[in-house]
Amino acid sequence: MSENDNMDWEDDYGASRRRLIPHIGRFGFIGLVTVIGAVALYYLAGMVLVHRISDDIEFQASVPAPGASRAVAISAALIERETDRNRWTANDPIMLPGHLLDNMPNFQQGIIYALSRFVIEMADHIGRSRGSSEVDPDLDKAAGLLKYPGNIWIFDFSTSLAPTASSEAQYRAARRSLLAYNDRLVSGQAIFERRADNLQATLERITADLGSSSAVIDQHLASPPPFIDTQADNIFYNVKGRLYGYYLLLRELGADYGKVMTDRDLSRIWGQMLDSLRSAAMLDPLVVVNGAPDGLYLPSHLAVQGFYLLRARTQLREIVNVLQK
Repeated sequence: MSENDNMDWEDDYGASRRRLIPHIGRFGFIGLVTVIGAVALYYLAGMVLVHRISDDIEFQASVPAPGASRAVAISAALIERETDRNRWTANDPIMLPGHLLDNMPNFQQGIIYALSRFVIEMADHIGRSRGSSEVDPDLDKAAGLLKYPGNIWIFDFSTSLAPTASSEAQYRAARRSLLAYNDRLVSGQAIFERRADNLQATLERITADLGSSSAVIDQHLASPPPFIDTQADNIFYNVKGRLYGYYLLLRELGADYGKVMTDRDLSRIWGQMLDSLRSAAMLDPLVVVNGAPDGLYLPSHLAVQGFYLLRARTQLREIVNVLQK
């Protein structure tokens, strides 16, 4: 082959490459855009499908057997709903759409926190005959399991490279312990003290926790971010979860302590307290706005939530005062 032929071939080859490069670049760009679009669709569609704020105030547990605690039964039912029927999202890793949610995880963790406080009181007061008696093993186990952080996946690399128990696995185990306690209660092998002083101690603990939630709201209202408020919805839904959990617990606890309600003539004020918690639990703004409490144009959903919370707390204090007499 002559030198001229070689030069002609190289020119043709170079021209072909120059014509091909724009096509490769175009297809590469289209492919990149397609991948980005698919990932965005995966996360957006997944978030829509997963997101669920289950604040049904008429939610009921299966009717417990005679002698069982209705409050314990609703606790177990709430755990089952949030870990099995709904998806537990607070510990979703980054590869799952639920990782980008914040309202639902805060709401779920608020519910579990309320259940945790109640089960602690069950173990310390209601589930034992006197303060010096032995703590019920099922209640003690459930109380410990419900304290488990809600954001632990099957791996927690901050502590170990080995697999660990996930949050929902611990909560399911707590549910089994609560059901076991109720079964033993029916058979007469467990204690549920229905004395007024036990109810009083439980209400005092719940009242104190509501005060803590009120302080969180008050602090945020007093020192709002200067620009975009990214924490208002987190606080709102966490407190909403607590109030929702306490509403269902106290609704059923009132049935468990039916005799005390009658003897102390508490039905009216108990109903008013439940109405306040119910109103707080039903708050469902499309977008949580943290405007000034006296603002003309923008509402303050935290202030409204705080109002119902404080009203319920005041009514709980009135009930405690009646029980002390």
